[in-house]
Amino acid sequence: MTLTAEVARSQGALRTFLHGLPGVDQVGAEQRAAMLGTRSIKTSAKAQALDLAIRMVDLTTLEGSDTPGKVRALCAKAIRPDPADPTCPSAAAICVYPAMISVAAEALRGSGVHLASVATAFPSGQAPLEVKLADTRAAVADGADEIDMVIKRGAFLAGRYAEVHDEIVAVKEACGDAHLKVILETGELATLDNVRRASWLAMLAGADFIKTSTGKVQPAATLPVTLVMLEAVRDFRAATGRIVGVKPAGGIRTAKDAIKYLVMVNETAGPDWLDPDRFRFGASTLLNDLLMQRTKLATGHYAGPDYFTLD
Repeated sequence: MTLTAEVARSQGALRTFLHGLPGVDQVGAEQRAAMLGTRSIKTSAKAQALDLAIRMVDLTTLEGSDTPGKVRALCAKAIRPDPADPTCPSAAAICVYPAMISVAAEALRGSGVHLASVATAFPSGQAPLEVKLADTRAAVADGADEIDMVIKRGAFLAGRYAEVHDEIVAVKEACGDAHLKVILETGELATLDNVRRASWLAMLAGADFIKTSTGKVQPAATLPVTLVMLEAVRDFRAATGRIVGVKPAGGIRTAKDAIKYLVMVNETAGPDWLDPDRFRFGASTLLNDLLMQRTKLATGHYAGPDYFTLD
């Protein structure tokens, strides 16, 4: 019997396993995250890091005011982030609400940029399972090849781990060939121990990625939380042989911050995760700062604040 099958056989087995995970030293995690954030990346290594970070961006718009025009413009930006520089790589994906999938799918066709959509009653997750599954199936049918789902935080915090696990399994099945990113909403989980447990729970249920946040709750992505999640995917690979990606989302706005995350990825999970298939940034404003820093390295001066489109 595999680890996944053994652990998931009952609520009791899940609880025993999750509460048997090593506890997280919060002070130690914060100190290690702060230490890794002091690493200095210069010249050619910095240029490579900026390009890698651009390739890892899920360029996101999740507002009630989203329009087809805004989504098309964002898709164009993801495909060609710097129109003046053809050497600039494309972003990893566009992430939109389900209502905008068909617009984005048409705009992205043939570009190689992925199309992600939030689903499962994002951001609260407060809907019946059949509604969440219909939401997921419709998003995939409309063209999404990545689904970002939210877990039932209330059920998780109440210790109903099997309920959360089984819902993720059902959504994963509804995804078909689309990849599933499971949003933990770490700002509502209260402790790093809960972040570790939720990470393992999502991975045991079949998540292709674990994601920190919806971006609608503060705090969103933080370095200590992402450190714990990176440790979880590293240990999960050692236990099962399966690689799961990590996506911090919300509040990552500068190239300096993005590079801190890349250093942490390399030092914690290892270089296998320095790939857009295994690490992403969920962001709306980060890309502009990455482009500004990239231009500064290439030309020696910053572009004006209106050089890149505002999103």
